[in-house]
Amino acid sequence: MPEPVETPAATLVRLTNGYQVSQAIHVAAELRLADFIGAEPVAADEIAPRVGAHARSLYRLLRALSTVGIFRETNEKRFVGSPMSDLLRSDHPGSMWGWPAYIGRPLHREIWGDLLHCVRTGEDAPHHLWAVDIYQYRADKPAEIASFNAAMAAVSRAAAPAIIAAYDFSKFDRIVDVGGANGALLAAILSASPQSSGIVFDLPSVVQGAASVIRAAGLDGRCEIVGGSYWDGVPAGGDAYIIKSVLMDTSDGEAATLLQNVRSAMGPRGTLLVIERLIGAPNEESVDAFYAITMLVASRGAVRRQDEWAAVFGAGGFKLVSVTPTTSRFYVLEGRPAA
Repeated sequence: MPEPVETPAATLVRLTNGYQVSQAIHVAAELRLADFIGAEPVAADEIAPRVGAHARSLYRLLRALSTVGIFRETNEKRFVGSPMSDLLRSDHPGSMWGWPAYIGRPLHREIWGDLLHCVRTGEDAPHHLWAVDIYQYRADKPAEIASFNAAMAAVSRAAAPAIIAAYDFSKFDRIVDVGGANGALLAAILSASPQSSGIVFDLPSVVQGAASVIRAAGLDGRCEIVGGSYWDGVPAGGDAYIIKSVLMDTSDGEAATLLQNVRSAMGPRGTLLVIERLIGAPNEESVDAFYAITMLVASRGAVRRQDEWAAVFGAGGFKLVSVTPTTSRFYVLEGRPAA
């Protein structure tokens, strides 16, 4: 029997209901279901006591997730894993667990729920809802900080192989990762560049998670961990400064200020490496276009075009000299100090 053709009405309903899929994946991550579902078929009632779930309700969840490829249901109402569920395992080297665990939390849903206000006014949701920016709101909420850090680490972990394959970091002796969170990206870069050393720099409450990542990568002697605010300055002494997924959270003026701090810290022959998404052509790249909406609701930032990045670089004291695509969503934008 031929597959039915989806009508525009059916497509509209499917897209409108997309939040249901993301929330179901979030629950699977919170319950760590993928840790209990692998190659051997297992029933929901066998898993339920181990994850603290109601067996019949858990079966409904697993059945639904199997229709979108997260798990696979056998004829005996049992479930096995899939390439996607493997990425939700806590012990997978490329684990993406932190991302769905984060995006389904009440905080993330609440700021997205304020999208109408953001579109009408241009104001981000945290300032509208709580009169502070998102980082200030999280500052006294350790669970929110941990969830956000895990989400960012998951994204960096997934993108790191593509970034390293696309750009040669081994030519740098000392690499400073500004806003480097738990050091996942820098650890991957240093592991692939054995002659290089580095510094992970971020807020003290954020960078404290880097020690275990650096230690696990065997980089204790090559990677320093420094806490501080990049608005006050960044560590000196690097010949390359990486800024990944930081400037997208800022306005053009704020981005220029941060780049000026980097320019002050580096020598005249230093290299700036901004690793970010780029807005694609009209009607293309829906992932990045919707990520730009995340920036609208969560911060005063944006996903920028290449010419917009060139202007930001110029305001920060740099010249944009090259843009290197990767097989991930990210590009490596290389800058040199302006004359």
